[in-house]
Amino acid sequence: MTLPLSVLDLAPIASGSPTGQAVRNSLDLARLTDRLGFIRYWVAEHHSIPGVASTAPEILIGHVAQVTDRIRVGSGGVMLPNHAPLRVVEAFKMLEALHPGRIDLGLGRAPGSDQLTALAMRRSQEAVIANDFPEQYAELRAFADGTFPSDHAFRNVHAVPEDVPLPPVWMLGSSEFGARFAARIGCGFAFAHHFSPQYTMPAMHLYRTNFQPSAAMRAPHSILTVSVYCAEDPAEAERLAAPHQLSWVRLRTNRPGLLPSPEEALAYPYTAEEKRVAENARRNQIVGTPETVKAEIERLAGETLASEVMITSMIHDHAARLRSYELVAEAFGLQAG
Repeated sequence: MTLPLSVLDLAPIASGSPTGQAVRNSLDLARLTDRLGFIRYWVAEHHSIPGVASTAPEILIGHVAQVTDRIRVGSGGVMLPNHAPLRVVEAFKMLEALHPGRIDLGLGRAPGSDQLTALAMRRSQEAVIANDFPEQYAELRAFADGTFPSDHAFRNVHAVPEDVPLPPVWMLGSSEFGARFAARIGCGFAFAHHFSPQYTMPAMHLYRTNFQPSAAMRAPHSILTVSVYCAEDPAEAERLAAPHQLSWVRLRTNRPGLLPSPEEALAYPYTAEEKRVAENARRNQIVGTPETVKAEIERLAGETLASEVMITSMIHDHAARLRSYELVAEAFGLQAG
């Protein structure tokens, strides 16, 4: 059985390219991966990061679904603390009405930004520091199902369109919290191995061993998200991966910028500390030829018992990014449409 593969897109903004091109590139990549046989195309939510154009996932999801035919389209994810639960339910019911059976609602609890940007999003310091994700999720679920108790203040508030179901809910995670929460409510779980590998094994194990079946999902389904850079030549794959390493250094040192070119990344004069951060980032990437990449993905999927692998690739050159996904699809023998 072929390992199911999916896509996580942050709509990277490459140096020398306008933001508008980044989102048009996302639509182009979605069309390609739809044809190649990938099963999901999820878009992230990040704010105030110059090199990431994916700030409004519900808008991008609608456009991606419009230009594709069979791939499921969703959020990887909507950062629930940034939004009123009613607004999330309304947006995703509308997407489901427009594209029935093809939408996923991935939820996260991080801000997808720095603390100052989180304050601008949430409008109060109390909201920034609140640790009430379970309560927010319960409110979201009640709006979706119309299950507020008769004495609740929101009992007469309706999430329209009422006759459209909320799409399947997935919990995102980069720690054990998300795994535990997803297991408790009986939903799918997507783990961010690409930036939190130290928690991968315990989180994936915790989810599977503690999963409680629900009406929405009878058995656990885990997605492992990995960072992949694939080319016919291993040296070229390393070149394609270098910009993400520099971007990671800049993000970790509070200097986020556009996705640099390979030439800029390879010429960058790393300090000793920056080099350590870059080397750690490289260890979290899967880089190489199709055969190498396939073997590493299969190894990780086997060790974590992942049901599915989701690939993200922050590649500066759009054509090379498309080709990377093509090579991975060919290596796994995905069924092209």
